[in-house]
Amino acid sequence: GLFKTELIKPRRPWKTLSDVELATAEYVDWYNHRRLHGEIGHVPPVEYEALHYLATTKPQVTHNV
Repeated sequence: GLFKTELIKPRRPWKTLSDVELATAEYVDWYNHRRLHGEIGHVPPVEYEALHYLATTKPQVTHNV
């Protein structure tokens, strides 16, 4: 619903399917990589995920014999 409300409906009528496909790809990139998400501290989802994995991943210990 959010996708249609924010992107599809305000920009209609669309001229071609290619226009919709390009706009969709741009929207998904923005939504996942650049938008600031209030529920996770006003950081982009990708940044939050990267910080999560840094905090939860244990470093591998190697032993030199």
